[in-house]
Amino acid sequence: MTQILVIDDDPTVRVVLTRALQKQGYQVTVASNGEEGMKQAYRQLPALIVCDWMMPLVDGLEVCRQIKAHRELSITFFILLTARGATEDRVMGLDTGADEFLSKPIEINELKARVRAGLRIHQLNQDLRSSKRKLEAELAEAADYVRSLLPLPMNEPVAISSRFIPSRQLGGDCFDYYWLDRDRLVIYLLDVAGHGLAATLPSVSVLNLLRSRSLGGVDFAQPNEVLTALNEHFQMDLQQDKYFTIWYGVYHQGQRELTYASAGHPPALLFSGESNSEPNVQHLRTKGLPIGMFPKTQYHQNSCKIEASSTLYVFSDGVYEINQPDGTLWGLDAFANLLAHYRAKHEHRIDLAKLLARLQSLNPDKNFDDDLSLLEINFTP
Repeated sequence: MTQILVIDDDPTVRVVLTRALQKQGYQVTVASNGEEGMKQAYRQLPALIVCDWMMPLVDGLEVCRQIKAHRELSITFFILLTARGATEDRVMGLDTGADEFLSKPIEINELKARVRAGLRIHQLNQDLRSSKRKLEAELAEAADYVRSLLPLPMNEPVAISSRFIPSRQLGGDCFDYYWLDRDRLVIYLLDVAGHGLAATLPSVSVLNLLRSRSLGGVDFAQPNEVLTALNEHFQMDLQQDKYFTIWYGVYHQGQRELTYASAGHPPALLFSGESNSEPNVQHLRTKGLPIGMFPKTQYHQNSCKIEASSTLYVFSDGVYEINQPDGTLWGLDAFANLLAHYRAKHEHRIDLAKLLARLQSLNPDKNFDDDLSLLEINFTP
């Protein structure tokens, strides 16, 4: 049975409202003042509240303000009883959170109509809240599934750590690393344009395609071949206008050589040199448009030697494209300098938790504007 709470300091009004509403089949409880009314509301969670505006101690506006601030009562339909008919008074009531007004003296048919309308709105809000919770639960399950696809940390012969923070529950970043054979290690990170589920689906599709090595006739040890094949498979006009950037590298352990190619992706940063000296930083990137923009795009690859005390960072642009309160953008150079600073203090491996805490401190909002992914590959024996 639908629960309605009546709050009024006038006993005659309480009786009139209770009888009229009970005749309509509603379950009605009453309170004689605002403080008692709020206690009952918190305990009963009524679908609708009819509350007098002018009451001693706690008036109807304050009751409304407190009720609407309560998480479980925020969708409760709130009707203010008032003899005040001025427009500014009604504006004040609406700004406080009231959903409807009922003028005194009370016209019973008008009361019934407004209550029916209010309960319909309350039911719609309940349905929306229920759907939202169900959707959030399903998105959480999907997010857990995506996280389960990401690789576990690697400790030897190469040490790899990673962090993944989607801007929403689901994101368009994805990465992987695995041994092609005993000598060659594949490392890649991709970033699909957009956020949410629409970006996650193509991201996971690419991950599965590369992990299963299902690109026919492609040598996965040749980054330029991989990017060319991906571009043929994922043209954006066939992927709901979705394109993605990617950095793809292959580390040849015996030769201590890294071969890499990129498609519109931020450069990987390779730090070398002893921790107590000024580090040498190389920006590893090749020219190439994002995957899916244009067919027949040519991708090229480069190679570099990996010194004994080297660390490679591969990341998405969400790591450094952080809007600042003054309107500027914290950028790639600032991020590279921060890595160099932490590397000098923590030898070859950085505490990624502290690094991310620092990035969060630079972000004025609770959540990052973009998905954030970061790989740390340490080549130190």
